[in-house]
Amino acid sequence: MSRQEENAAPRPQRLRLWLVLIPVIVFAALAALFWKGLSGEPSKIPSALINKQVPEFTLAAVPGLDVPGIATAGLKTGRISVVNVWASWCAPCRVEHPLLSDLAKRGDITLIGINYKDAPENAVRFLRTLGQPFAAVGMDSNGRTAVEWGVYGVPETFIVDGEGFIRYKHIGPLTPESIAGRFSDEIEKAKTPLPKNVP
Repeated sequence: MSRQEENAAPRPQRLRLWLVLIPVIVFAALAALFWKGLSGEPSKIPSALINKQVPEFTLAAVPGLDVPGIATAGLKTGRISVVNVWASWCAPCRVEHPLLSDLAKRGDITLIGINYKDAPENAVRFLRTLGQPFAAVGMDSNGRTAVEWGVYGVPETFIVDGEGFIRYKHIGPLTPESIAGRFSDEIEKAKTPLPKNVP
């Protein structure tokens, strides 16, 4: 066998090796990107609605709860609102719920709930079991209002100033650390009206 033939022999094997390795490399790269996205801080995902007026919406009350529904006008009362988007089927919502109960005791905010794609009886059972901290709860059965608010998934929590501007958005469950830190800071910031020239 000539030297040229010897050099040519391993080429098909190398080619087969690359054909096997390319999908593995691509999969590993995609997995790394996915992992980076999951391990990042979801609450830092930007929202296009920050410093914008809340969307126009009207949500009926959840049947069986002794609190009213909510509409856009209810968020323009001169008082800061904390709007929590939640569902009874959402495990992280259950975890953060005691923190919402504590948050509702603050004298400088009104806690509002948007019940997302839930059966009314399940929502009522959830709040009767864990406590009902909301001043109003709107029933978003089809999820349309949540989409208008730019919700990625539940839970999400918004700080709305007294003039109805969304000032902050927290994605994922609230934690003691987030409430004591950034979230409380953003409530304080929302007490100062936005400059009139903010688009």
